[in-house]
Amino acid sequence: MGDKEISGEVIGIDLGTTFSCVAVARKGHGVEIIANDQGNRATPSYVAFSPATSAGSQRLIGEAAKNQATLNPRRTIFDVKRLIGKKFDDPEVQNDIKYLPYQISAMVLGKMKETAESYLGKQVTNAVVTVPAYFNDSQRQATKDAGIIAGLNVLRIINEPTAGALAYGVNQDPNTKRNILVYDLGGGTFDVSVLEIDNGIFQVRVLATGGDTHLGGGDFDQRVMEHFVQLIKRRYKKDVSEDPKATGKLRRECERAKRVLSTQIETRVEIDSLLHGMDFSEPFTRAKFEVLNLDLFERTMKVVRSTLKDAKLKKDKIDQIVLVGGSTRIPMVREMLRKEFDGKEPSKGINPDEAVAYGAAILGANLTTDRPGVILLDVTPLSLGVDVFGDLMSVVVPRNTPIPTKKSGLFTTVEDQQASIKYIVLQGERTLTKDCLQLGSFELMGIPLAPRGAVSVEVTFEVDADGILSVTAKEKASQNSESLTIDNYKRNLNAREIERMIREAREMAEHDKKEGARVDARNQLERAIYDLNKAVAEKLHMYDGDRSAVETALSEASEWFDDNKDACMQDYKDRRRKLKGLLKKVSPE
Repeated sequence: MGDKEISGEVIGIDLGTTFSCVAVARKGHGVEIIANDQGNRATPSYVAFSPATSAGSQRLIGEAAKNQATLNPRRTIFDVKRLIGKKFDDPEVQNDIKYLPYQISAMVLGKMKETAESYLGKQVTNAVVTVPAYFNDSQRQATKDAGIIAGLNVLRIINEPTAGALAYGVNQDPNTKRNILVYDLGGGTFDVSVLEIDNGIFQVRVLATGGDTHLGGGDFDQRVMEHFVQLIKRRYKKDVSEDPKATGKLRRECERAKRVLSTQIETRVEIDSLLHGMDFSEPFTRAKFEVLNLDLFERTMKVVRSTLKDAKLKKDKIDQIVLVGGSTRIPMVREMLRKEFDGKEPSKGINPDEAVAYGAAILGANLTTDRPGVILLDVTPLSLGVDVFGDLMSVVVPRNTPIPTKKSGLFTTVEDQQASIKYIVLQGERTLTKDCLQLGSFELMGIPLAPRGAVSVEVTFEVDADGILSVTAKEKASQNSESLTIDNYKRNLNAREIERMIREAREMAEHDKKEGARVDARNQLERAIYDLNKAVAEKLHMYDGDRSAVETALSEASEWFDDNKDACMQDYKDRRRKLKGLLKKVSPE
């Protein structure tokens, strides 16, 4: 149900890497994108500080900051969203980065708050703020902190693709379920989300997410800049990159040219007095822009395919493609999506620059009503499991499982008379535990003493809607149990770390398969040694064959096992086969 105690409008803010946008949903007005004091519906996410004078230093935010960037490059800050919540190794940088992004993002959020208050004619306190789907807990918390500094009560942090899906899903048939792919290509980040929307209860279930935290319009601009920097070096023997003001001028003109080429096939890059009085003018075509950035466009398609695979959906099961972010205006992007989905046209009707703020405003309005609100169901970014024995990751909750969720696995003791089991909780996509991330550990004590494998323990993973992970191990017979709770287990993740772990898992899939089979063969040999050892102790006295030969073979196998932890799979299998042959002789049944 909605939060009835929330009074007044709740604004939706898309805190973007390059541009930010604010919207509000009001009864009788629908969703309104609010223009800033310059009459523009999107505000540059720029903050600048003028050089200090006797009157002090002036702070500029938004368009005023961006407009003076070429003249004041060293005191103009942008693309802060790529830094927020992150740390660098250098202690001084860590100290600066801990506060600076909070403050800069807070200034941009404050500008959005002022814009909304000017339009509505009253104070605004409550907001829903959006973040990329791959932001980790630290980055989300940093965004919330920025909101507090700006004087906002951030009611919800919502993923940008989910907000985009809400923008398009609000007016659809309430009696249908639809699968939506959200392609979110902004100024600095790229996200793909596959969602299921059930408008009957306005439920949004995230089936899978993928993305790249360093891919967006800024990277396309950079490719164009590098092209012209090299051209100027060859033609004029001048290096623009060594002059910050010249670099700023070129960056701004390349960004403008990119935008023009979304509607025209050719433009000119023209800059008066670019460097040392040199005027620059050069034609630039859409075809050249596409060639310069083709590999980046193709990278986004690879993410689309992998995210569909994670969602376990074929492309013909996608009912709607939603475009979010200004970079989706690039014709090549839309054409590649059409080809990928066999001619299906991406949805139109909502400005891609505004769709995220639009959806955030819808969620904000739902928080103030007494009707059922929007239900957002997220997914686990990486698999969760345990290491109990044998150095192998035992997955209990697969990656991209919708949360909240509760899943269990059954495990047994691995030693005779085992009184306790230590559980190491892991996160990751690799086969071996050493390649996964350790979240914590706990020990289940007081297990009934019994032969190896005779005691069963149920291990249950439960992740609630707030991202709190609880792991419980319960011995089936005695009901003895032990638990571990990990608040916001996602805080252990860095967005780039998630990408790295998933990428490595794919790249190392064949290696992991072979290594997993080798370790499994080793574990099976150890089991065979155990079984033969037990049979020798219990039944060798009844054996009619050469008893000393059996004992010698067992002793040699045990010594070889201890001395050859890195043997190949076939060696383990060959030795196991010999031991199983002896076991059948000693214990025929």
